[in-house]
Amino acid sequence: MSRILIAAIACALAATVQAQGIITTHKLSAALANELVGESVAQCARNGYKVVAVVVDLDGVRQAVLRGDGAPIHSMDNAYYKAYSIASLGLSRKEESTKQMADRMAKAAPSTVPQTPLPNVTYAQGGVAILANGQTIGGLGVSGAPGGNFDEECARAALAKIKDRMK
Repeated sequence: MSRILIAAIACALAATVQAQGIITTHKLSAALANELVGESVAQCARNGYKVVAVVVDLDGVRQAVLRGDGAPIHSMDNAYYKAYSIASLGLSRKEESTKQMADRMAKAAPSTVPQTPLPNVTYAQGGVAILANGQTIGGLGVSGAPGGNFDEECARAALAKIKDRMK
């Protein structure tokens, strides 16, 4: 009987040790990510802008992409860069938009601003963090409007439409 007890304790300890190596992450469901890019493109279309919207998870993996009718081809990459930038770089400084990142860098001493471009990174306005319960879980990038401020407005309007379902 004591061998069974010892074996049970050993199994429980092994399970605890293994559980310490597991990381849980959150991201939007495919359905919600698709709705988010659809809402972003639709909002911009209502404003007269032809854009692309991209949702990425915290690993920078595209979850959803939508190119609106007539959106410029370069906007495919630029929307991804915006989403990727806010999801990967904004997280460490708790920044919620690529505009916040650019504003911080504009105030920084030149010696502290990165001199070598990082792949897939842009500080152009139009990237917004996707937040759930106060935590960044991904990024939304919109590109193609006649200014990053308009891209960001569309992204924020789309996020506002789905925010109640991100809990």
